Amino acid sequence: MSAPALAKDLLGIEHLSAEQIRLVLDTAEPFKEVSERAIKKVPTLRGKTIVNLFYESSTRTRTSFEFAEKRLSADTVNIAASGSSIEKGENLVDTARNLEAMRIDMVVIRHPASGAAEFLAKRIRSNVINAGDGMHEHPTQAFLDLLTIRDRLGKIEGAKVCICGDILHSRVARSNIWGLLKLGAEVAVCGPRSLLPRGIESLGVRVFRRIDEAIQWADVLNVLRLQLERMQAGFIPSLREYNRVFGVTVERLARAPRKTLILHPGPMNRGVEIDSLVADGPQSVILDQVTNGVAVRMAVLYLLAGGNPERAEAAKGGAE
Repeated sequence: MSAPALAKDLLGIEHLSAEQIRLVLDTAEPFKEVSERAIKKVPTLRGKTIVNLFYESSTRTRTSFEFAEKRLSADTVNIAASGSSIEKGENLVDTARNLEAMRIDMVVIRHPASGAAEFLAKRIRSNVINAGDGMHEHPTQAFLDLLTIRDRLGKIEGAKVCICGDILHSRVARSNIWGLLKLGAEVAVCGPRSLLPRGIESLGVRVFRRIDEAIQWADVLNVLRLQLERMQAGFIPSLREYNRVFGVTVERLARAPRKTLILHPGPMNRGVEIDSLVADGPQSVILDQVTNGVAVRMAVLYLLAGGNPERAEAAKGGAE
């Protein structure tokens, strides 16, 4: 029996089933090969128009979506808050409705307000993909993290994954926690008490107060940056002190009982949450995450456009 399809929109991981998550990961697999070709383009979404509507700055996510859209032959329009009518006070719904009047098919939105993607999805007919909303969710980042773990470990079920750092402000952490738990992983978090959401244990995760304990336990560390732009108070004494107490270093990894896999969603603060020798070392799969991000976003675009997951292998055929 085939896995249940995605709904009209991709707003988060929390309300997806394990089967729907696996559907995205399995659909991404055949699209990996497109990026390895001399001509990195297939006609799968020819004629579709996709708007990337970014109210927050982004490099990896925006560029990854652009590559995914262009490799599927969609027409792409990029709109940033600066230099558009948004700067003049136009609200989110008016912006989207004006775009929809131009007969677009999908909107990829990043917004500083939690719930913005869902708010928009309820008000327009076009498909909406959440590229990060406030401190709520970042579903495609979770998909690419899950795919990277599955690629390296062979499976996610039973894997011990610790998410380290600024959990409080991280939409990546929330999407990862829900996705990992649904696929049978053991999940922990580690960070200063001031950067852990109150009652996070209720989500079914373990809490480590010391990074050394987390490294001893984990098969995978997903290291998050300090989101200083979201901090309105003194959450940590200093960056130097944070690195001393919670930094992922070569010395700490050397004491681990296994070769711990290192992930980071970027951008990295080298010398703060992660040392350069770790980020660039043999246990790091950070660049694999970036590569997988394009394949995952191709899969999401394909599925929301009505693509048949059983025919994803055929859909990638026919390079132009």
